[in-house]
Amino acid sequence: MPYRSTTGPMKIINDDLNCTIRPTSLVVFLPGAYDVPQDFKDYGFVNALRQRRIDADVQLVDSHIGYFTNQQIVQRLEDEVVRPAKTKGYKNIWFVGISLGGYGTLLYSMSKPTDVHGFFILAPYMGPRDIPAEIHRQGGLKSWSSDVQGNMDVDLWRWLQRYSTDTSNLPRAYIGYGASDRFEKPNQLLANVLPKEHGFVVPGGHDWATWQKLWANFLDTPALPKLAADQTNCKVN
Repeated sequence: MPYRSTTGPMKIINDDLNCTIRPTSLVVFLPGAYDVPQDFKDYGFVNALRQRRIDADVQLVDSHIGYFTNQQIVQRLEDEVVRPAKTKGYKNIWFVGISLGGYGTLLYSMSKPTDVHGFFILAPYMGPRDIPAEIHRQGGLKSWSSDVQGNMDVDLWRWLQRYSTDTSNLPRAYIGYGASDRFEKPNQLLANVLPKEHGFVVPGGHDWATWQKLWANFLDTPALPKLAADQTNCKVN
């Protein structure tokens, strides 16, 4: 599949609530390498969020692989998603990323941790396999060490290692993956250092049917804010 163009602004689908009290939370969805933003609607992710009366606006961002190849993903998300969101008055920004979108979520969260209130990554790609393989050999993320410098993916794992110690200045982190997913082993390394209720594993592989189950599990946690009981007149724009 040829890379889509990185010329011009990123394509974004907005799905906003129209309420008497405007949401202060924004949920930003980043798709996988061969997916498009509309897939989040077609596979029921947005509808599931609305059915649970989540008090948040939604943006579906076409953060395709071209932005990663050109090493633009962090800057483009800051310039075209996060900074405008702050200007509009959003206080809490959540990222939801699948596969490559999970990788983008992690890169952005590492680079701009104060911009991200929390994230849920589903079966995220987490860089080359040799790094998590070495982490496994050393007994897990908490005990791992590396002398490698100047490597973005090693830096990412060092940042994730902080979730095994003090998380006070880190975004709230949730991860989910299928038990048969090809990224199960690296995903498990992060899940092992998060609170038990922040990690989800269900039967399945690297596919939408599995991700739908994981998304439902996440939505049933208290992570995202709910509409107040008296907010009965909210509509999706």
